[in-house]
Amino acid sequence: MTLAAAELHVTHGAVSRHIRALEADLGTALFTREGRGLALTQAGRRLRDGASSAFAQLRSCCEDLRREKDGAPLVLGCSGSVLARWVIPRLERLGRDLPSLKLHLSAVEATPPPAMPGLDATLLIAEPPYPPTWQVHMLATERIGPVLSPRHPHCVALRNGNLAALGKEVLLHTSSRPQAWPTWARAQRVAIGRLHFGQCFEHLYYLLEAAAAGLGVAIAPQQLVADDLAAGRLIAPWGFRATHASWVLCAPRSSADPRLAALAAWLQRELRSS
Repeated sequence: MTLAAAELHVTHGAVSRHIRALEADLGTALFTREGRGLALTQAGRRLRDGASSAFAQLRSCCEDLRREKDGAPLVLGCSGSVLARWVIPRLERLGRDLPSLKLHLSAVEATPPPAMPGLDATLLIAEPPYPPTWQVHMLATERIGPVLSPRHPHCVALRNGNLAALGKEVLLHTSSRPQAWPTWARAQRVAIGRLHFGQCFEHLYYLLEAAAAGLGVAIAPQQLVADDLAAGRLIAPWGFRATHASWVLCAPRSSADPRLAALAAWLQRELRSS
């Protein structure tokens, strides 16, 4: 009661009178005495939870309105690999298609916590379930497959798509997606024991640069290598297979920022055309 009075700049007695009036209006007690203090009743806890949720939504709405008024950019988080290999090459087109959208890009290597501190939204390749505190815009199914450079010393033998030839290669992989090769192998009905793993890279970006340099065969999401395939920098002899993951644009569930829907629609078009 004392803290509430101080926050509201009223007297302790005024808070007590408002509580009694609220209890009379609701027809139920919200507090009960415990020693020298007060504790919430079951009804009081229900009202606290409902009020907290409503105030959180109100605060979020007010923040969204302030951002729109001030022209603040939408802070979008994504991994460094997605940022470098997919988002940045498309920024010019994004600016032409959505000229009123101002983006601030933030490299985020780990999946952000449910509250997404410091972010308005995040672009992820992820599998469900997603945190219940997120609104999730589904963009595209993830598809992965092996890729290698035309400069690879065994490119001719591998180009014909012979899986037996792949079993003789040392495969490049990444610590950020340790299940990528096993997932693809199961989809192709290839025994994981037939595969031989070599150099491991911390990030997908480094993995794909190593593959482009002809150092080995890597595994990658189709959309992240689409430009390299089109330019002939990489080839994908076995094509790509769908995984259980998806490209998703996620934001706090309480956010009512109208820019999210426009960005999600644009990302969906771009990913599905990759």
